[in-house]
Amino acid sequence: MEKEFASGMVPSAEATTLKTKLASRFRRNGLTNGLISGITFGLYSAIVGVAELHNPLTLAVGLFAAPLVASAINDTMAFIWLILFNGAKGRLKEVGRSFCTFPGLMVILGGLIGGPIANGAYLVAIALAGAAAIPISALCPMFGVILSRIVLKQKISKRVGVGMIICVAGAVLISYVRPSGSTSNFTLGIICAFVAAIGWGLEGTLGAFGTSMLDSNIAITIREGVSGLGFIFVLLPIFAAFGLFTQCLSSGIVLGIIALSALAAAISYLTWYKANAMVGVAVGMSLNITYVLFGVLFSAILLHSAITTTVIIGAIIITLGAILVSMNPLDFFKKKEA
Repeated sequence: MEKEFASGMVPSAEATTLKTKLASRFRRNGLTNGLISGITFGLYSAIVGVAELHNPLTLAVGLFAAPLVASAINDTMAFIWLILFNGAKGRLKEVGRSFCTFPGLMVILGGLIGGPIANGAYLVAIALAGAAAIPISALCPMFGVILSRIVLKQKISKRVGVGMIICVAGAVLISYVRPSGSTSNFTLGIICAFVAAIGWGLEGTLGAFGTSMLDSNIAITIREGVSGLGFIFVLLPIFAAFGLFTQCLSSGIVLGIIALSALAAAISYLTWYKANAMVGVAVGMSLNITYVLFGVLFSAILLHSAITTTVIIGAIIITLGAILVSMNPLDFFKKKEA
């Protein structure tokens, strides 16, 4: 009996090795998804900027019309991409069922804040301040920690505090030195980038509750749908941009470019939430934040944005600080425990 017990309870060396390999592969896949989320969000940021260089967006009157219209089309198309994805997976009924639940309402609230407010401010920031706005927006983990401290009463550790100071230092460096050739609205663009960071930080606080009870794929779909509707029926009328929106719907080139940006955004959200599930929210967020570096790179390539030494150094500083806020960097080198 003891022999049978032993053979039933003690795994063989081969089984242990296989389990270790599977765990290692699972972690690698999670890290890969997190990195993909950062790359695709950086690409999305640049592609939307390219769309704003084409008519009728270039003919927009006012500072906010073109970015807000681009955001409205982008989030609506991202919602369509996600609906197609979930439809292929047989999850459409689950989207409808989850919409009116309390966790679903938290996702909706987070989507309204993170979409029309934060994402709209983000694209306005890029339009006004160029690539310099991208690193500022990556302060969202810092604001997420601050808001979690206020709303959820979570304590701020010394590591997180140091990371926040590093983030602020990077933001000050970028904001202090204006790139040559920048417009007179550069400072307003930086302010909008801060609005985006605060909004995404609050969205993360609300979304953490919603996605703890809902499938992340469903939550993302709800979020993008609500965001698109918020842009179309709230912000566009407020800023008298609905006419520009309808004009863009008849522009094949603008729709085509934004369809690509929306696909990149949808992939970014999907892989980010997948990374969170596989390697944890802290590591997933840290990898997603690499969009700062990729966004600056793609903006330089596609938009010919002015990239100064201070922007590059500031982007690296904010990335390092955001990683420190999100997690202990040593966790990257630790194997995921069984």
